[in-house]
Amino acid sequence: MSHPVRFGIQVPQQNGDWNDMLGLWQEADSLGFDTAWVFDHFLPIFSDPTGPCLEGWTALSALAMATQRVRLGVMVTGNTYRHPAVLAKMATTVDIISNGRLIFGIGSGWFALEHEAYDIPFPTTGERLISLDESITLIKQLWTQQQANFTGRHHHLHDAPFEPKPIQQPHPPILVGAGGEKVALGIVARHADMWNSFGTPETFRHKIEVLADHCSHIDRDPDEIEKSVLISTTFSSDHNMRKLIEGYLAVGVTHIVFSVSPSTEPQLLRHFAQDIMATFR
Repeated sequence: MSHPVRFGIQVPQQNGDWNDMLGLWQEADSLGFDTAWVFDHFLPIFSDPTGPCLEGWTALSALAMATQRVRLGVMVTGNTYRHPAVLAKMATTVDIISNGRLIFGIGSGWFALEHEAYDIPFPTTGERLISLDESITLIKQLWTQQQANFTGRHHHLHDAPFEPKPIQQPHPPILVGAGGEKVALGIVARHADMWNSFGTPETFRHKIEVLADHCSHIDRDPDEIEKSVLISTTFSSDHNMRKLIEGYLAVGVTHIVFSVSPSTEPQLLRHFAQDIMATFR
């Protein structure tokens, strides 16, 4: 495989206690997990939307200070929530705070309810994808140029300075969260160092073929893009976990991220790291 097997946790900062979340991140950091992630929502998803939910990027900044080794990011930033120039500055700040450990995760945004609740514009799917493509292009220009100029349908810059630059050069790795086969995977092909999505191994087998086709149109090697999956789990039996991981590895998904509740017992992470994760290294 062209990419090493990596494991991560996502701890959505909803319906839980900050200290529990902090403890899980520090446990993952000490156990050798490769990545740790928050999510980017202002209301809880897939549960009572009136419950508690902390903001993702500010939480990430604090978690960067509380960890030492683990690569970290937002899985994934909703592009609709912030102007891309502001987001570029936020991401650079976290990259500097973390001493170059940021993975920049971004997607088009999907949760209509929080847009409605907070009066955030929610364009059509097609327009959100155009905006996503423009945003990543604009952000890369800010990260790599002395002054950035950009004219798009949704975003514009004129001689925009940007200092300091991120620690990671030419920029932090870009992870695009996407599943749509006609347009979204084309954005992955053009911009992503890493790709994240959901689904079974068979779903990924098909989408990886579609992604490879998009890459062929721009003469890019699809193996350059690390494939990752986000899985909700309670860390079930060792046998089932190993079979699940082996199924994804067999189709080319090498980065497995487990989404867990802030209330997850740390010993479950320890057991996974020592008895399962270690066998795939």
